[in-house]
Amino acid sequence: MNATATRELSTLDRCDRCGAQAYVRATLASTGGSLLFCAHHAREVEEKLRPLSSAWLDESAALSERPSFDDED
Repeated sequence: MNATATRELSTLDRCDRCGAQAYVRATLASTGGSLLFCAHHAREVEEKLRPLSSAWLDESAALSERPSFDDED
């Protein structure tokens, strides 16, 4: 597995299908290459692609997180 496959996704990572922010990285078992997907496209391909993947990093829970604001006195 390459170094990119172990890091978290950032706002610079884009979906290979539509260019939106990527929240899922699928690392292919056959080649070690990775594919990036937005949450929508990841759900579309997950059933077929996940069995072919050696790693499936899903950070889509961040979409439903509420930002926390520190109280400033």
